[in-house]
Amino acid sequence: MKKLIALLLAALMVLSLAACGGSSAPAAEAPAAEAPAADAPAADAPAEEAPAAAATELTLWTYPIGNWGNSDTVDALMADFEAATGIKVTVEYLDYTSGDDQVNSALEGDAAPDLIMEGPERLVANWGAKGYMVDIADLWDDTDKAEVNAACVSACFTEDGACYEYPVVMTAHCMAINYDAFVEAGADQYVDLESHTWTTEQFIQAVKALYDHYGDTVAAVFCGGQGGDQGTRALVNNLYGGTFTNAEHTAYTADSEENIKALELLQGMDGISFDASIVGGDEIALFYQEVLKMAFCWNIAQQLNPNSAGTGEELTLNGQKIEFMSFPSETGESKLQGGIWGFGIFDKGDAAKIEAAKTFIKYFCDGEGTEAAVKAANYFAVRDTAEGIDLSGIWADNAIMNEYNKLMPYLGDYYQVTTNWAVARTEWWNMLQRIGTGGDVATEVATFVANANAAA
Repeated sequence: MKKLIALLLAALMVLSLAACGGSSAPAAEAPAAEAPAADAPAADAPAEEAPAAAATELTLWTYPIGNWGNSDTVDALMADFEAATGIKVTVEYLDYTSGDDQVNSALEGDAAPDLIMEGPERLVANWGAKGYMVDIADLWDDTDKAEVNAACVSACFTEDGACYEYPVVMTAHCMAINYDAFVEAGADQYVDLESHTWTTEQFIQAVKALYDHYGDTVAAVFCGGQGGDQGTRALVNNLYGGTFTNAEHTAYTADSEENIKALELLQGMDGISFDASIVGGDEIALFYQEVLKMAFCWNIAQQLNPNSAGTGEELTLNGQKIEFMSFPSETGESKLQGGIWGFGIFDKGDAAKIEAAKTFIKYFCDGEGTEAAVKAANYFAVRDTAEGIDLSGIWADNAIMNEYNKLMPYLGDYYQVTTNWAVARTEWWNMLQRIGTGGDVATEVATFVANANAAA
């Protein structure tokens, strides 16, 4: 009986130790464990974690930046990238009418793409400032910062050193004229086609000559939305030397005397209409159709392929000659609105996809695919070399690109990264609409500045 009780007590002690997380010693008759091999890890060493699988699929959303809006062109670029890296990219194409809404809706619904192609006003000043973008400052070294155009570097970095866009191409936005129509109206005497410049007084005389000849609207201050608004801002700012923001990009200054004078001039000119039914793309279409004799929404991409209808370079739909022009200014020396385009990464919390997206950016912005990316965009490279590849001669055989290069020295301040840029853009076209319906210019400009700066 005593032996039975002792055995029961011993069993209870073993169970108690197990419940508290202890472990019992092996039974005496159990064979001893074999000694580990000399090169085996120690028994208590943690097992190494398997490396995370590399991402092999990405999504890219792109605005229509030259032929980056053309599926045939982009499919070929993506095929080359996949062949070089093994990463497949699915592309969705945005437009400037609904693209921002699509992106914002995707962000709200946690359905954003991995990559997006556009400019710093969206990637840096908007989505980056709101915390949606990955900081890609680690993609830059000192050589990159020295090679890339300084204005592009500045626009893509924030004051605290974060980078939300890696640029690939740039241009100077300008305006265009139907030169044959100018000749017919006798207005060709007011433009200098050697330098592609003209003065404010020459612009005024040209509009008068065109209106006297055609008796109808010759140019439109389009204000149906923000599409192409770089054109209307540049027109107003250049006529008498006004500015849109301060140099620090912290406040809006469009209420200057110079801008008020410019808007009052446009408001009172026969032949100039403030048209709330169209945006920049619509204005371009009317210009192609020769309804308008000038276009304020223009750049080299349009000059190379103005209507995508196979009518030839630099021609309207009916074959009339298109000449690009700098915006008029009192001296003829204008400050053109710059365009910068590149890629950014949305932060979706997937480290593997972020690394794959960085591979994509280096390939197209600073590597094997850079030349093809620049040519597809129909703009100018932001750098002359990419990882030793010479980019300076990309457009050497293109007479139109070489001629357009005359405008690049007129690039002005890239102010589109000013605080709360999206609000200011909306306030701008709303202000133009009010002026177009007879609103007092000084009052309406003051309202614009108050609203834009209150948001900032």
